[in-house]
Amino acid sequence: MPIVVNLDVMMAKRKISLNELSARVDLTLSNLSILKTGKAKAIRFSTLDAICKALDCQPGDILEYINIMRING
Repeated sequence: MPIVVNLDVMMAKRKISLNELSARVDLTLSNLSILKTGKAKAIRFSTLDAICKALDCQPGDILEYINIMRING
């Protein structure tokens, strides 16, 4: 998938655990883990907003677009 989730990178930079982030954004550990591992199919803007507030970052710090065509050809 050309969208890469860098949530784990931002969490490490902010020194925040999955449990703490889960409590701050009111999201289950399971759903946050799915997002963190890149297995999520979608994310709500309200969830992205809450994560960005909790981590004091921009959406682009968490989500990255990788152009597969550029890499493969």
